[in-house]
Amino acid sequence: MPKIKISIVMKPKLLFLFLLFATAVTHSQTFSGTVGIITDDGQANDFTLAASGLSSNQLNASLGLVQVCLNITHSYDSDLNVFLIAPDGTSINLFAGIGGSDDNFSDTCLNQSAANSINTGVAPFTGTFKPQENIGDCNNGQDGNGIWKLRILDTYAQDQGTVDNWSITFGANAVSPFVLTSSNLPILLINTGGILIQNDPAINASMGLIFNGEGNLNTVTDAPNNYSGGISIEFRGAYSQSLPQKPYKIETVDANNLQQDVSLLGMPAEHDWVLIANYNDKVFMRNTLAYTLFSEMGNYAARSKYCEVVLNGKYQGIYLLMESIKRDNDRVDIAKLESTENSGINLTGGYIIKNDYWDASNSWLTNFHPIDHPELDVHLVYDYPKLNVITSEQQSYIQNFINDFETALYSPNYTDPVNGYNKFIDTNSFIDYLIINELARNNDGFKKSSYFHKDKDSPTTIAKLKAGPVWDFDWAWKNINECSIFSATDGSGWAHHINDCGPDVNSPGWYVRLMQDTNFQNQLRCRWEALRTTILSNTALNAYINTQSNYLYQAQARHFEKWGNLGVNSGTPEIEADPATFEGQLNQFKNWINLRLNWLDANIPGNTLNCSLITNQPNQKINFYLYPNPVDDHLHISSDNINISPKSVAIYDLSGKLVTKNTNITWGCTIDVSHFANGIYSCKFYFENDMTIVKKLIIIH
Repeated sequence: MPKIKISIVMKPKLLFLFLLFATAVTHSQTFSGTVGIITDDGQANDFTLAASGLSSNQLNASLGLVQVCLNITHSYDSDLNVFLIAPDGTSINLFAGIGGSDDNFSDTCLNQSAANSINTGVAPFTGTFKPQENIGDCNNGQDGNGIWKLRILDTYAQDQGTVDNWSITFGANAVSPFVLTSSNLPILLINTGGILIQNDPAINASMGLIFNGEGNLNTVTDAPNNYSGGISIEFRGAYSQSLPQKPYKIETVDANNLQQDVSLLGMPAEHDWVLIANYNDKVFMRNTLAYTLFSEMGNYAARSKYCEVVLNGKYQGIYLLMESIKRDNDRVDIAKLESTENSGINLTGGYIIKNDYWDASNSWLTNFHPIDHPELDVHLVYDYPKLNVITSEQQSYIQNFINDFETALYSPNYTDPVNGYNKFIDTNSFIDYLIINELARNNDGFKKSSYFHKDKDSPTTIAKLKAGPVWDFDWAWKNINECSIFSATDGSGWAHHINDCGPDVNSPGWYVRLMQDTNFQNQLRCRWEALRTTILSNTALNAYINTQSNYLYQAQARHFEKWGNLGVNSGTPEIEADPATFEGQLNQFKNWINLRLNWLDANIPGNTLNCSLITNQPNQKINFYLYPNPVDDHLHISSDNINISPKSVAIYDLSGKLVTKNTNITWGCTIDVSHFANGIYSCKFYFENDMTIVKKLIIIH
């Protein structure tokens, strides 16, 4: 019978560990698999192994899979994503994205009883480690006799490798699968029918969402009551895809696999959603805190809900079910731009652009270089309309608009209130965007995942470019090993100076120029001081963290049991040692925020002499009512907030087209809708401080 390969050149401690595990599997059965080349084209390389003659045809704690050992030659370990696939299709991610640029896996064994995770090892990973996922998931009662696969994906080109040998061992005292039974969080169930999810294209699957209301327990045996139907699903993200807990892009679809708008967990109906993984965020709120604050400042930010995910029967931990960024009346609320609208006022909006990864087809080269780094080129990416529908006229329009803005921004008279940069940008949104990304010292907020949007002009007014929505904060709110700006442990450093760090995507550097304007500085200082007394106070921020951590406390234990990376620096290259408890993670998070607040208090420029003129303050909660709804002829509008009235209300049909807009609105008024067609509409109310609230309206005559 084949034996497990053990190196004869090892330190006494390693030899002791190997002997310990060799003793544990003495009464065991070991099988060896095929070997060969690992191609570097991103495709799956499957190496097979035939297991037969097991003393039991059911894998469980009495007889189950206990160990996987392998030898791999490869010159860049972190390129490899390695899975074990059982005869019934159960897939275990043994490891992914570890070892950096170092070489090889030599006499590497994965055993759930090992003292340390593979995440703690260094190349060539000689020894026995816990895998990144629980190999006990294979001990689910299936017949272990059959074909097993070692599946390896080399995620980057330029260096092939080889599987030199690999084996699996079955024995007694095997680890059982972890099975989620219940949660205070919503439970999201995905079934792909055994088809592997990939980066592209998306595959069809089914999804069930169980949510019995806040404060109620959700169990996996409950019938899905928030959503039960079809989806298409694929991986999303760039770096985050290399981590063990995968992020996903999801579209809800009907029985014919056509996009279907649905409301999930109370979020406005849409068909585009994302599942954000939390492997790299061990407090689970780096994204939600930023989005919540940006929203409370009066801007749109993606809505999200925590959930626990089960994929093909396997527990996957805590995720954020989130809105994706897109043009929609309930998301980035700008005019819908049709491919036929190529002239006049219709051509002026709406648009979403971003500073992000680019190629020659999806972007354009701006005419200006960053003022602080004139040697750098900047490309901006078309996000809406999408590349496959945006016309050449529309591309030219948004390019020219940005060029006019940059021409004004870099002119000697850039501070002129009429013809300077203020003519082209919504300064309040730029200030809010700056505050959130600087508060989090977000390295991605000024170089990629950096969005801007522009609505359609009115006949008399240019619709200004707005900054946002904010996006992607899993590398933020902490000290990371990425140049001095982000590694400073005293809370210091300006994140918008990212071009000083030689980034992978160059920043346009607009904020460097804006911060040279005394008026911009004063507006920034006034806004900061106002927010520090409300949503950015230490008390408010700590209260948010405490509330979220209490809500997540039970689920976080399951999440870290699943992924095993608590106490191990994983994902972002962090400076400090990783706390080994959830409480330690929270304390480190709070302490970092406190240091950052102190530094910003002392270093944000400007004065507060004219702060009474700054009106862009955090939103007040406004409760108002549309009735009857459904409505026949006259819609009534009322509110509990008699001192706060909307400036106007706009009604849009399902296609996003404006049907009517009323500027003479007071609480208690009525709107005549008798001449509107039957259907579903969106009523958008506009208030002071650029705040908007959207309500659904149904008209039935």
